[in-house]
Amino acid sequence: MDLLAHLEAYVAVAEEGSFSRAADRLYIAQPVLSRRIRNLEQHLGGELFDRSRRQVTSTDLGVLLLPHARDVLGRVDHLRQTARTALASATRVLGVPPDCDPAALARVIRAGADRGVTIGVQELSAEERASGMADGSLMFALLRVAPETASHRVPLGLASAVAVTVSSRQRLVHLESLRPRRGTDSGSPPSILVTAEDEIGFATERFRKAVARAGLPEGRVRAVTSNATAVAETLAGHAVLLCAEPFARRHGLAWSPLADVTLHRGYELATATRRVGQRETPALDWLEPLLAEAIGAATEKTTVDSGVFAPDARSGMAARG
Repeated sequence: MDLLAHLEAYVAVAEEGSFSRAADRLYIAQPVLSRRIRNLEQHLGGELFDRSRRQVTSTDLGVLLLPHARDVLGRVDHLRQTARTALASATRVLGVPPDCDPAALARVIRAGADRGVTIGVQELSAEERASGMADGSLMFALLRVAPETASHRVPLGLASAVAVTVSSRQRLVHLESLRPRRGTDSGSPPSILVTAEDEIGFATERFRKAVARAGLPEGRVRAVTSNATAVAETLAGHAVLLCAEPFARRHGLAWSPLADVTLHRGYELATATRRVGQRETPALDWLEPLLAEAIGAATEKTTVDSGVFAPDARSGMAARG
């Protein structure tokens, strides 16, 4: 027996003083309501209503049990409301790259709070973000994709303690410009550090091929797992770091963009569909532009003014592998 449904029928009849009005109130047929009252009386072992008169009245047992029935239903309503509130305010976990701008992520969290959405940010590797979306542990994630197909493209460049370009007027960095000049003894050239965010699948393969085409030795490129270590080595003048411009600027590094646009980063915002009670989670249209800012994505104006994503022969060759 559905005790809650039967108690609702009992309280409705007691308050309305009529089986028909109680049935209308509960949006059920009167025979169904009458059957529920009979079942509840059998369950409790006594009659709840005196049906011998025109107007339905409660028996002594019915009067005695009515406050308790109302209390049970009130507690159930409170339980349901608490569950709805908890689900509605549940933390939406967002997976982001480890080198996002903390101030921009703070704006994401505040914007969510202003809209009644609790955002929990987790810095994760590209593989962990993809895995989190697959297993349902993340509600949102910025996933790596090829830059030429991405919704958000992040220019990558080389950062160093001093400018890495041959001339201060040179705007873009071509990897071949990093080859030691013939007839000069400049010592061991600095390593090119690649962080975990760019040590993933197609990105790794593209960069290694670009390094080979530029005539740089394979040992010149070194993968690092710690962003802090990478910045420290770069500041010490022992290496140059492959990274986005905002990350370099935050750490006081000089930065110049790579000419080969196929080596830049591409991101898509992935969203999991879940239900809160009977409602789908709200669309967060405000989230994507804030995340684009956090990763340092190029705007349309940046693309046009700087020519960062203008195709050239080198990028075409790299895209074809």
